[in-house]
Amino acid sequence: MSAALLSAALLSGCASVPMADATADAQAKQFVAPKDAANLYIYRNETFGAAVKMPLLVDGVAVGDTVAHTYILKQVTPGSHTITSKSENDATLTLSTEAGKNYYGWQGVTMGLLMGRAQLRQGSGEEGKEGAVEGQVGK
Repeated sequence: MSAALLSAALLSGCASVPMADATADAQAKQFVAPKDAANLYIYRNETFGAAVKMPLLVDGVAVGDTVAHTYILKQVTPGSHTITSKSENDATLTLSTEAGKNYYGWQGVTMGLLMGRAQLRQGSGEEGKEGAVEGQVGK
């Protein structure tokens, strides 16, 4: 099988990751940040690349994996934080956070040579909320 066909097959299948329960998902979707920390939502709201698990790190520490229509919620201290999406490449996004606020990172996948390639960008408030609402929270 050629690399392009293998890559296409991997990007079109289905993968799964551990998911939080419905209560945790509903609570996360209230978008209430604690007074002494910030909520960091990293969401993947696309279907393309459904078979690709993408590990996420915040400040070099693993916080979970995403697949299509999932998100990770991580509470962070105020200050600068770096999100890294691991795949065929590493994509990074650095955000400066303030306590009591929500921040959103959009994670995407594109076709790579042998596996999916990671993309990250900051999402706006409304776009980020919509992206998280479309998915289910992972753990």
